[in-house]
Amino acid sequence: MTIVTKPANKPANPRFSSGPTAKHPGWSIENLQLDVLGRSHRSALGKARLQLAIDLTRDVLGVPADYRIGIVPASDTGAVEMAMWSLLGPKPVIIAAWESFGSGWATDATKQLPLDNVSVIKGEYGQLPDFSSYDGSQDIVFTQNGTTSGVRLPNFDFIPADRDGLTINDATSAAFAQDIDWSKSDVTTFSWQKVMGGEGAHGMLILSPRAVERLESYNPPWPMPKIFRLKKGDKINEGIFKGATINTPSMLATEDYIEALEWAKSIGGLAGLHARADGNAKLIWDWIDRTPWIANLAENEAERTNTSVCLKFTDDRITDAAAFAKSFVGLLSDEGVALDFGAYRDAPAGLRIWTGSAIDGANVEALIPWLDWAFETLIAQV
Repeated sequence: MTIVTKPANKPANPRFSSGPTAKHPGWSIENLQLDVLGRSHRSALGKARLQLAIDLTRDVLGVPADYRIGIVPASDTGAVEMAMWSLLGPKPVIIAAWESFGSGWATDATKQLPLDNVSVIKGEYGQLPDFSSYDGSQDIVFTQNGTTSGVRLPNFDFIPADRDGLTINDATSAAFAQDIDWSKSDVTTFSWQKVMGGEGAHGMLILSPRAVERLESYNPPWPMPKIFRLKKGDKINEGIFKGATINTPSMLATEDYIEALEWAKSIGGLAGLHARADGNAKLIWDWIDRTPWIANLAENEAERTNTSVCLKFTDDRITDAAAFAKSFVGLLSDEGVALDFGAYRDAPAGLRIWTGSAIDGANVEALIPWLDWAFETLIAQV
């Protein structure tokens, strides 16, 4: 018999996936401008809409005027790969990894790219790595927010202002929800389907003047696939950063991203987005504090994410965490309460609840009693 009474109220939107994520409150496909569909992305209208997506990105994120913003293929993965293959090589490279995506960049750097001098600093799930070996003379690749570990950088203090190397910041689940120190982020990447609740397949690549200087002064010794080519001759291909994409984008996905950016402006821009994510995450953090059988995977309070909150079970009666987590997720999915909120496949078994800016706090509040109910229901069967 369960101790907790089955809740009567369910979240109005049960989507708590960490990507693609839930659409923002009030979203409707009827709000999208659709006259560009069926038109060439290279038409005047197509280019104008792509440029608008770039301009709104700069406006909402506060990207410096001398930084270039481009829409590139293959989501955040494509943007990071493009940066690594185009820019790495002239200096020693450090890859900082503390979750699955950072580990993927480490694999690329050590096994795919023929780099002469690369090292990996690794943190286990729930921990940041030791950055003491990074002194600014090297290039460094890092994931600002660990989407699969729930651990984020508390700040950019480890990056020297007078560094010689470039910083490549995979900010895919940080952008729009967490501060980005643009003076210390030479390359910044993210995708539309995280904090903004957009559609997949498109990545954003933001280059500082230092990154552009490296791009124009360095020619990698390896072959460069077409979708990675950021230069024409020895100069940056400016068209990429003015809406002339390398390959054909989805204009429907573009319109969806534009609509999300307009929504962001309507709720107070970046400050409003940050406040929503912080508030949503705090609801989960406060619940963790009063709940004995669950813990935040992030061990340091200052490093816990406000978007992809990762949780681990701590009750001694649970002998198979993976099986328990699978049953937990399945039970609430069957109830129509929460969808797609299990831990990432490479992460420790547990739960992963998206609390990004597009999530409505009322849905998080409605979810929490169901988490208690699901635990009591399942632990009684152990």
